[in-house]
Amino acid sequence: MRISQPISNEELLQLKDYVTRYNNIVITCHLSPDGDAVGSSLGLMFVLESLGKTVHVVAPDMLPRSLMFLPRAKDVYVYTKHEDIVNSLLERANLIFCLDYNSLKRIDTLAPAVSKAKGKKVMIDHHLDPEKFCDLTISHSEMSSTCELVFRAVMGIGLIRKIGRKAAECLYTGMMTDTGNFSYNSNNPDLYLIVAELVSRGINKDRIYNLAINTSSADRLRLLGYALSEKMQVFGEQHAALIALDKSELERFNYKKGDTESLVNMPLQIPEVQWSLFLREEDGYVKVSARSQGEFAVNKICERHFNGGGHKNAAGGEFYGTIDEAVATFHSLLAELDAEKEDNNNEK
Repeated sequence: MRISQPISNEELLQLKDYVTRYNNIVITCHLSPDGDAVGSSLGLMFVLESLGKTVHVVAPDMLPRSLMFLPRAKDVYVYTKHEDIVNSLLERANLIFCLDYNSLKRIDTLAPAVSKAKGKKVMIDHHLDPEKFCDLTISHSEMSSTCELVFRAVMGIGLIRKIGRKAAECLYTGMMTDTGNFSYNSNNPDLYLIVAELVSRGINKDRIYNLAINTSSADRLRLLGYALSEKMQVFGEQHAALIALDKSELERFNYKKGDTESLVNMPLQIPEVQWSLFLREEDGYVKVSARSQGEFAVNKICERHFNGGGHKNAAGGEFYGTIDEAVATFHSLLAELDAEKEDNNNEK
């Protein structure tokens, strides 16, 4: 079976032209970078460096410690720590990749520097409704992850042999983490052909799983235990669950970026829970994560109420208000769902 190619020939030709022509490249990813953002950025970096390009990876803020095992993760420039350096890199770059984000607001304070940069910009992303701020936009929301789309792009411009072990490790990490270890958004057979290609590069997928998902500090385990025992609320009639953590609770357990990864998935183990929402208080906003099973579309909820989006069963966003206001929005959402259900029943 051959791996299909969703990217158009026109887009591939333009991408190949950019990659061939430009040598000073910056790769950017979204705020609160996850496995897909970091994996796609570093994976593409290794491919481009193999062509002799000068490549720098930039993130708006700190990477989670659970991803620091990835090769060259320590070389990522964090804008909140190296603002002057990043601004200079973007000013000099003649090609800028925007990976795993569809809107400039997703890169927070990095947005003005990217927006005014004169280099050609290429978006590669799998979220819905991409904004038109790039010279080339490769956007396919049916893809499991941006890492999968990067693989297909690299394959499409004839560079699949440039994916070595390090690039494969990064791309596999993003595919694995963005599908919950291939438990959702992962029914396309092509996905497993790509996994086979990456494994053939010599990666140890069991090691990657243990480091990215199955390794915890004592503080993280205590935080997860507290969140589930003290903070999880289950709403049986609406088949929903909510976990909300404010900053004081996070500080109590010495929270580090990435410590709440996968927490939103845990309530889905309860048979009557069809969808789960996790709210985490940050500086100036509330981070929202949503997961669901079956036909319940959490991406619509995140689009309408939490300035976000994503896939039907895995989505996220940001709420610009207090944690209490975010919780109140969730409860108003439950009321809306109840009203919609009643209207549907009356129509029958």
